[in-house]
Amino acid sequence: MDYAHVPVRTPRPNATEFVDILMGRVPQTRTPLVEYIVDEMVMRPIVENMLGLSWPGPVTDRESYGRYLDTLIQFWYRMGYDFVRFEVGFAFPSNRLLTDDTAPNANRQRAWVDEHQGVITDWESYERYPWPKLEEFDFHPFEYLDAHLPDGMGLMACHGGGIFEHLSWIMSLEGLSLALYEQPDLVQAVADRIGTLMEGFYHQLVTLERLIVVFPGDDMGFRSGTLIHPDALRKYCLPWHRRFAAIAHGAGRPYFLHSCGNLRTIIEDLVEDVGIDGKHSFEDAIWPVQDFQAAYAGRIAVLGGMDLNILSAGTVEEVRAHTRFLMTVCGQRGRYAIGSGNSIPSYVPVENYLAMIDEAHDFNGR
Repeated sequence: MDYAHVPVRTPRPNATEFVDILMGRVPQTRTPLVEYIVDEMVMRPIVENMLGLSWPGPVTDRESYGRYLDTLIQFWYRMGYDFVRFEVGFAFPSNRLLTDDTAPNANRQRAWVDEHQGVITDWESYERYPWPKLEEFDFHPFEYLDAHLPDGMGLMACHGGGIFEHLSWIMSLEGLSLALYEQPDLVQAVADRIGTLMEGFYHQLVTLERLIVVFPGDDMGFRSGTLIHPDALRKYCLPWHRRFAAIAHGAGRPYFLHSCGNLRTIIEDLVEDVGIDGKHSFEDAIWPVQDFQAAYAGRIAVLGGMDLNILSAGTVEEVRAHTRFLMTVCGQRGRYAIGSGNSIPSYVPVENYLAMIDEAHDFNGR
């Protein structure tokens, strides 16, 4: 299948303009691209078949890590993004379940966190838990990207996994739910231990020269509500997001948040108390992006919104039509970037992902 605009022949990234558009500092003369994660199963055929590059081998040392990061840079650059988004974080041990990835051409396993049995269940297991240490964390991949981005590109980065995610992974969702009633002091201790480590991480991250946005993910909801009571999120998790946002703002960077699920009960907390500058992750069955933007236009940036049901199961023509619809409606209001409503997982057809990108470039008059 031929595409008129991808890969971009002469990329002209402008990370400064990207931030200025989404922060409402300048008129939206174009609708920039945004993405949270693009799975390797989607990236790899594009890198090999369209960019003519070899996919790097396993990462075993800093040299091989550099080759992998160089490939990431080329992918984001040639797709026409203004940035590379990257995340890695502390290794917080948790119980996980494995199964084969059933996406076409997948050759790996998928992992799910065990929702029933946590690693920390009481004070004894809390004391035994192998907590990571900030001084042992390797910031090399962030520093490498910071030093090797093409002119005009920026870095959007974060700690891999959010405060609620790690809390619910370490304790399990079921264990956390019980502990909120039976051992709230334990929940507070686990949340604060995680948050303190992540706070140290963000103090280091914002020293990177090419960092343009702190853009973490922390999935706190499901189809009809938040995964735990909103008051529990306000007590144990949102204060840490407020501190992370303050670190970003203190360094002159926006704080965008990716969070899945129905967050209607806490969205005002996120905007007014935490101080997020942009929201990502939208699902039409919960809160279509154009409706969310109508309610919050001008207050925060609105990111993505191409529903994954369309992106994964729609035709190329349907993807193109919905891309143009979102860019027309949301782009006209300003402070909007086009991209998926969640991420680009392995089961999104490559041609649908490329159709969204190609249509966006066409709309922008590239």
